[in-house]
Amino acid sequence: MPQYQSALSTVFILVYLCEYLVDLVEYFSTLEEVTAALKYFQDMSHDKTQVRALQSNSKKVDILDILCGLKEDHEEFAINSIKAIWIPVSNVDIRHFAKKRSSKGFKGGKTIGLFHPYCNAGGGGEKVLWCAVRALQLKYPESKLVVYTGDVDTTTNDILRQCRNKLNIDIPGHIEFVYLHRRRWVEADMYPWFTLLGQSLGSVVLGFEALAAFTPDIYIDTMGYAFTLPLFKYFGGCQVASYVHYPTITCDMVSRVQIRVSAHNNRAMIANSATLTAGKLAYYKLFAWMYRLVGCCSDTIMVNSSWTQAHINELWECPGKTYRVYPPCDVNDFKAISMLVDKDKKFGAVKTIKIISLGQFRPEKDHPLQLHALHRLRDILPVELWDNIKLVIIGSCRNEDDQRRVLSLKDLCKELSLEGNVVFRVNITYEELKQELGEGTIGLHTMWNEHFGIGIVELMAAGLIMVAHRSGGPLMDIIQETEGSRNGFLASNKEEYAEAFAAIVKMSPQERQIIRDSARASVDRFSVQEFESGFLKALAPFFGGHVQDILQGEI
Repeated sequence: MPQYQSALSTVFILVYLCEYLVDLVEYFSTLEEVTAALKYFQDMSHDKTQVRALQSNSKKVDILDILCGLKEDHEEFAINSIKAIWIPVSNVDIRHFAKKRSSKGFKGGKTIGLFHPYCNAGGGGEKVLWCAVRALQLKYPESKLVVYTGDVDTTTNDILRQCRNKLNIDIPGHIEFVYLHRRRWVEADMYPWFTLLGQSLGSVVLGFEALAAFTPDIYIDTMGYAFTLPLFKYFGGCQVASYVHYPTITCDMVSRVQIRVSAHNNRAMIANSATLTAGKLAYYKLFAWMYRLVGCCSDTIMVNSSWTQAHINELWECPGKTYRVYPPCDVNDFKAISMLVDKDKKFGAVKTIKIISLGQFRPEKDHPLQLHALHRLRDILPVELWDNIKLVIIGSCRNEDDQRRVLSLKDLCKELSLEGNVVFRVNITYEELKQELGEGTIGLHTMWNEHFGIGIVELMAAGLIMVAHRSGGPLMDIIQETEGSRNGFLASNKEEYAEAFAAIVKMSPQERQIIRDSARASVDRFSVQEFESGFLKALAPFFGGHVQDILQGEI
């Protein structure tokens, strides 16, 4: 009964947000028609006669009335096109946006808004954000940078201190924050059912709050909220860019539903029902269509890996403006750690063999697989070796859901009798992280279809021998398993992970060192400097330049 109540509550939450989508599907069958409708309103919004009329009117103006009065021969087109999108905000005072549009520039440079509601989370996505901020400040010091964040309980100093302590990034110039109070609308637990649709439409609500607070010249989504792109482009008249870490929906997700595989995004109840599976497939296909409509609004698209690029090209169909910009990894800093500990590891076995897992405590990271793999390893290794094995799980908790996941993992440890071999290190500082990596031998990552894997690269740079999932970015961009060039291991299930651990443990120190050296030599292309260079090249057209040195979509 509770699951049906949660489904009903989700439906009620979505009803208001979804009303205009029904009209959208009814009136528009092609991307071109939707684009034409949005372009029509954009042209109207720049009409000087209309702006003067708005400025002289002291009352709030109904958008639909304005559109209907513009041109009689376009009345039906205007009603049909804007009805789907604008009715929910028909009481917005357009003079508010017109005023912001006319005054958003300031002496000396452009204004840049970066949309990252969880800017204080301390993960790989936040590393992209803050390296991007630093690169923009150094390249365009005359510009004004604003970060849209939902971390309302933190101050500017708190955020910058977290950035420095956890990510090792110092922001050289002035940065402003717009605090968003509706972040709850994009959290998954608001939508127990229709989660993708709920979060995406919720991001529109959050985006409206951001746009009303500050309208920039250039808008950059660095967290994957694609549904905000048309909002800032057509409402705010901004140039729009996006950095995509992970597509909101992928063909792989559709395939898993189709073959009825139970996963964190496909409940067992749905996987076990042919009827519910058919309904979810229809829902996914509709959502993929919507995702394409909003995604192609981006003027410049950056993706973080070959895997993400392939999916975005298939979904958004904009390969001409899509560039692969690998995320920033502190390879030089972590290499320095490795150089110190290699002296101790090169000529003898380490008594305690630490397996280091690095990643946020999110469901898709699949931490339970790590524990089950360790449990399987106990059956493979002799007792004297097993007693020296310790798994250190390092990660950050964003909210109470993440904290509950940590407690659940600790319970699983007890169930598998692994308490003596597993340690949890939550929300540690950057210096503490380096100390842990300096003592590690094996790196572990278990996420299926990891978009890239900043943590994987940094573990490799620190001299750990990586065992990652045979999918996504690790498979396509990072790890090589061919003889003579092996820089790590790939696995797909607990048996393969356990076998890889056992193989590494049984190697001689010299054999491990060969893999370490190969791994460290392979990660330079993922450095912070390479990211900043590629990021700035992709945005160059926004500042009057040209994208240069493009090779097969990579910058």
